[in-house]
Amino acid sequence: MRHLLDILDLSTDEINSLIETACDIINDPDKYAEKCKRKKLATLFFEPSTRTRLSFEAAMYELGGSVLGFSSSSSSSTSKGESVSDTIKVVSCYADIIAMRHPKEGAPMVASMVSDVPIINAGDGGHNHPTQTLADLLTIYREKGGFNDLTVGLCGDLKFGRTVHSLINALSRYSDIKFVLISPDELKLPDYVTNNVLLKNNIPFEETTDLLGAMPKLDILYMTRVQRERFFNEQDYIRLKDSYILTPDKLEDAKDDLCIMHPLPRVNEISVAVDKDPRACYFKQVLNGKYMRMALILKLLEVE
Repeated sequence: MRHLLDILDLSTDEINSLIETACDIINDPDKYAEKCKRKKLATLFFEPSTRTRLSFEAAMYELGGSVLGFSSSSSSSTSKGESVSDTIKVVSCYADIIAMRHPKEGAPMVASMVSDVPIINAGDGGHNHPTQTLADLLTIYREKGGFNDLTVGLCGDLKFGRTVHSLINALSRYSDIKFVLISPDELKLPDYVTNNVLLKNNIPFEETTDLLGAMPKLDILYMTRVQRERFFNEQDYIRLKDSYILTPDKLEDAKDDLCIMHPLPRVNEISVAVDKDPRACYFKQVLNGKYMRMALILKLLEVE
């Protein structure tokens, strides 16, 4: 039985296979319409979510399966003091696979130790978000044709951005990748990612506070929001929340084939005027997430 807790749980060959399956789903959705008939997905979201939860639900329904679960911890027995372990033991009696989001880092790992069915980490605190990374990878693949020889700009909240940490882990395994890390000093990439991933694997990177200066060299610009829910101090959030706002004029020196990405939700870090730019790919990411989650569910349930 396989779980997906971290993007590194999947080899590059497995990621390529998931992308191949996702592309086949895109080209021939009817072939997959009953692949998960009589299978049940439980969505246990102890933290608010729109895209990820609905994406998992849409993925399972389009595979012919069904969905059960909750979208708020206040509507579950955890509000009565039930442990995560006990919740998982109970739900694994009802479902064939579980997608779980939790505000505490490591909670999906705890769940995997007691579950009788596959666990998918749908985001744990500021740690990991592997299925968002799968959506990101399919987007990059469809826009760029592959993952080699790319300069990737990551902008905004790199300290708490779990999507950023997962994407760096994933892309660092490909050839000729370079990262440009754009953030205020207070929201720089954590040392454990810099040291254990970038420096350890000799991945070229630079750190800067200057988005405009970095723009001309980027193949991909991955914007992130400053996450209010990760801050202990409201004043720090207010001071940093508008550090970077992408507007059409800031894209004047960008490459014609720049791929602009964002894991969403956005607040105001990308102007709605950018939505009309053909280089804006963040809503494509949303759709790609559904296809990759369909491919992942099939893989973890060992459906041919």
